[in-house]
Amino acid sequence: MKIYLTSVFVDDQDKALKFYTEVLGFVKKADVPVGEFKWLTVVSPDELDGVQLLLEPNDNPAASAFQAAIFEQGIAATSFAVADIQQEYERLQALGVRFTMPPTPMGPATIAVFDDTCGNLIQIAQLG
Repeated sequence: MKIYLTSVFVDDQDKALKFYTEVLGFVKKADVPVGEFKWLTVVSPDELDGVQLLLEPNDNPAASAFQAAIFEQGIAATSFAVADIQQEYERLQALGVRFTMPPTPMGPATIAVFDDTCGNLIQIAQLG
């Protein structure tokens, strides 16, 4: 068994796609109309057939409540691995990304947390 798909709730799929592709550097994998919304996924440019991230609308009241609650508590919705966290932190800051936590050593990893502008805090981590 392996992870095929995971998701983050977003408040605007088009805005999320722009942020996740143009700022974070992911690549659009699927964009299929599903009624009012889309089945919209992105992947790492390094693994085009790898795990997909579904940019899932938070239209469901339970989803929007969950998203807002974990954001308010400072909990990251997901975590992405990076090779050089300081370099990625500086690159994203230069693009206007707002960090809530700068690179911080945490045991075997260094992590940083930023606001994805779509209702989530996202963690980046460098292991080792």
